[in-house]
Amino acid sequence: MAELTEQQKEMIGQFQAYQQQLQSILIQKESLRLHGMEMDKAIEELNATKEERAFKITGNIMISKPVSELKKDLQESKEALEIRIKSLEKTEERANSKLKELQDKLREIA
Repeated sequence: MAELTEQQKEMIGQFQAYQQQLQSILIQKESLRLHGMEMDKAIEELNATKEERAFKITGNIMISKPVSELKKDLQESKEALEIRIKSLEKTEERANSKLKELQDKLREIA
């Protein structure tokens, strides 16, 4: 096998960097999805309660707050989380596209 040119070595390095970036994105996305599921469960529990107040853990303390305020806070956090997931999905698409492009180029020169 012939020795790789500098351009080929650079393309392989880019390919590996995009693979690592994609793996990081997928881990972040999964973590956010799990956090979203926890939020959904908390909202479900707040909807089911007949209590007017519930507790929110803030740092090392628990604070009593109205259930309606807790639900509102959770809904807003969930919306922000969903926006972050969509952003990661777009970044994932770009990384996948670049990986495919580099993979095709590397196959051509192999």
